[in-house]
Formats: sequence, C-alpha cells, structure tokens
Amino acid sequence: MKAATERKIIRWLHIILSIPVVGFVYGGVSENYYSTLWVRWFFFPALVLSGLWMWKGYLVKNLFRKGA
Repeated sequence: MKAATERKIIRWLHIILSIPVVGFVYGGVSENYYSTLWVRWFFFPALVLSGLWMWKGYLVKNLFRKGA
C-alpha cells in the first residue's frame, strides 16, 4: 500500500471514530449505558491508536523493517 493511501485511510478512520466521542461529550450519548460502554471501550481507544499511528507510525514501521 502506498503511504498516501494509508494516510488517507487512517485519517478518515480517525475522523469517523471521533463522531461518537464528540456525541458522548456534547450530546446525549452519555445518558445511554450501552452507548457509553461502546465509546469508552471501543471508539476512544481506537481513536487514540489511530492518532498515535498517524503521529509516530513511521517509527513502528522502521522498527519492524530493521528487525526483519
């Protein structure tokens, strides 16, 4: 996969995963128990991981390239 394509996919994933988190903070999602669980245990950690991958993913790739 090309680097530009990977950036686009991860960027859109990051944007889409942020929608439920924004709804949790500003909307009424926090009133529903199951929605709260989804945001806390799936959407927010995935959002953080995708942000870290966009920020420092090249270091992880370099580690695996040098190790293999």
